[in-house]
Amino acid sequence: MTGSEESPSFRLAYVPGVTPAKWAKVWRERLPGVPLTLVQVPAAEASEVLRAGDADAGLVRLPVDRSFFSAIPLYTEASVVVVPKDHVITAADEVTLADLADEVLFHPLDDVFDWDAPPGEPAFERPATTPDALELVAANVGLLVVPQSLARLYHRRDLTYRPVVDAPQSSVALSWPEEATTDLVEDFIGIVRGRTVNSTRGRTAAQPEADDQRKRSDRGGARQTPAGKGQGKSSATSSAKPGSRTARARTGGGKPAKRGKPRRRS
Repeated sequence: MTGSEESPSFRLAYVPGVTPAKWAKVWRERLPGVPLTLVQVPAAEASEVLRAGDADAGLVRLPVDRSFFSAIPLYTEASVVVVPKDHVITAADEVTLADLADEVLFHPLDDVFDWDAPPGEPAFERPATTPDALELVAANVGLLVVPQSLARLYHRRDLTYRPVVDAPQSSVALSWPEEATTDLVEDFIGIVRGRTVNSTRGRTAAQPEADDQRKRSDRGGARQTPAGKGQGKSSATSSAKPGSRTARARTGGGKPAKRGKPRRRS
């Protein structure tokens, strides 16, 4: 028996901006004997982590290679532009890409958007990461369009953001290698889809057996009930003399009282 069979566990990768806490909580309540390990990975590396088997499933950003991975889309995020707090854009509640045409927009190497052509004026260089790009935004060098969750994740007091109504959007999905669809993967699928404990795949096989046992128990109880009642009467009458206080107590005290009165008058 391998170590994984002796001590099963589940490794869940997730990319920045995704919050797996609510699903992790349900997992720990539903499968307390199976440890859940959360592994944060850069969005660009999530597919390789899953291919290498370093995680059983992942909360990733679409698209993924559907010839290798299965994926269940979970939600799509709004896109926002991050700007300094004193920028003119903050006067608007929302903006369009046309409003950003004259702005320098950073396109970091870990950008999660699949731009056909990045909007705005090109920056002098591509920052390596989104946090690096935000440092430049704070320095009033340019602006950055990101999913709203990343703007919240990397929040700074000197920056704010506004929705970009016509920008590309980023969708988050649960993904895993299709050939590695294990029972534990099915359990996590059930959790993210909101299935109850009894409806989760891989955990319902014992239910018919439990129903059969309950039916057999019910049938057995129906046959035993009359015998139990008979045994109770026999025990009550054999262990106490007629007319005695014990007999009256066990039989309710009605009929023995009537039989006792003639004897007291004779």
